[in-house]
Amino acid sequence: MYKLFYFPRNASWAPHLVLEEMGADYELVLVDRKSNAQKSKEYMELNPTGRIPTLIGDGLVLFESAAICLYLCEKNPQANLMPELGDPNRARFYQWLFYLTTTVQSELMVYIYPSEHTTDQEATASIVEAQEASIIEMFALLDKQLEDKEYLVTGNISVCDFFLFMLSHWASDLKQPPLSFSNLGRYLRNLAKRPAVQKVCSVEGTSLVAYE
Repeated sequence: MYKLFYFPRNASWAPHLVLEEMGADYELVLVDRKSNAQKSKEYMELNPTGRIPTLIGDGLVLFESAAICLYLCEKNPQANLMPELGDPNRARFYQWLFYLTTTVQSELMVYIYPSEHTTDQEATASIVEAQEASIIEMFALLDKQLEDKEYLVTGNISVCDFFLFMLSHWASDLKQPPLSFSNLGRYLRNLAKRPAVQKVCSVEGTSLVAYE
């Protein structure tokens, strides 16, 4: 059994979706960010970064959402959540996964937490404005990529789709939110209909009304 240390709608969301989609045997352990539990001595002994998520399973303790998801895919190949070795789409899978996690997610963190990225608190409004414009361009690129496509990488759902769903939800307050794009909006509404997404969102207390 896997044990996922999580907090609703944090970066643990994608691994939670992946675990549910692949039908894995797992247990959730809440790390209460409201009380700063991710910085507790007990949690830091598991994850020295003091961040969420952490996965325990197969005698291994692992952190970083993308690393957790890739590990789960390798341990559960029957779930088919990433292309097989030798498949040209494997490279595209890596391309989009790293774009989502190292580019879009990183830029979103600056947008959401601007005060943590400057020593001049009067500059936060300017940071938010600049980040918003940049992030909207990123979602426009993804919208174009999804033209006439059901999923981001191949004809099958992959880890990339769960990351994109998570990041799109985080970006709901943009002036041009992901749901407002024609292709991306269609794609997100379809993902919201998946049983795994609905189950995870129910458990985490996340409303899907906006996707109806």
